[in-house]
Amino acid sequence: MHAYTLPRPVGRGVPVRAAEAQPASGMAADAGDEGREFAWTQADFSRVRSLIYQRAGISLHEGKHAMVYSRLSRRLRETGHSSFHGYLGWLESGDGPEWQEFVNALTTNLTAFFREQHHFEVLSALLRTRPAGPWSVWCNAASTGEEPYSIVMTALESLSPQSQFKLTASDIDSRVLATAARGVYRLDGLKGLSQDRLQRFFMRGKGVNAGLARVRPELRRAIEFLSVNLVRDDWPFREPFDAVFCRNVMIYFDAPTQRRVLERMHRVLKPGGLLFVGHAENFSDARDLFALRGKTVYERL
Repeated sequence: MHAYTLPRPVGRGVPVRAAEAQPASGMAADAGDEGREFAWTQADFSRVRSLIYQRAGISLHEGKHAMVYSRLSRRLRETGHSSFHGYLGWLESGDGPEWQEFVNALTTNLTAFFREQHHFEVLSALLRTRPAGPWSVWCNAASTGEEPYSIVMTALESLSPQSQFKLTASDIDSRVLATAARGVYRLDGLKGLSQDRLQRFFMRGKGVNAGLARVRPELRRAIEFLSVNLVRDDWPFREPFDAVFCRNVMIYFDAPTQRRVLERMHRVLKPGGLLFVGHAENFSDARDLFALRGKTVYERL
């Protein structure tokens, strides 16, 4: 791999809110609350569950209490609130940047390069049917970038040198999207990649950046990163896609939300376009929209 040098990150200050008092009644701590930094009630959880469903379509079940408490406790510390009641009231009082932090805290970003390898084999076979392109693909759970860069690596390996290929990579979490756009990874996170791919697609860090690698510019140039909330009606796309990667996203939605999102994806996919989904996702109830064409690969009807 070629060598490169990264600029040092610049820290950001966080404004601190004045602490607020806990309501005197109606907010008694749940059993098991003892020892927690902040009081945590069923009412708090129900309120969080309603807000994240409204904002992101994410459906939280009762088994998520500990996860929600842990992740949102960080937001209380960052914003200077002393109770979930006060924090959530402040959150709902406006439409400021904390809403994005709230969503970021409650989304899950588990990813890896070439995760579910069979999908990339199917994509490669599809791309080889038109080696010169043009191709347009959407990855709508970009996370920290491993998936979109895997898609572009597959395209560069499958298409002719001067082919036209564009990937739109989106996520609802602004922080992971910024990491994806930066394209810098720890070398130990690249262990699953072949030496050929490491040499062709990455530049090794040196000096203070030893142990890191950055994607080569040709990968980054093929991708447009943007924030898209799948449950909103304001998708910014004008032209349909040849393929869409929507993997391990729908499992967080309830059935009505899944249906609405699938209908919108149907509209932004070309007829015959492919939809790649997660290994635990099954859309047999959407047979009027998509037909199963392989292991977790659907064709737009």
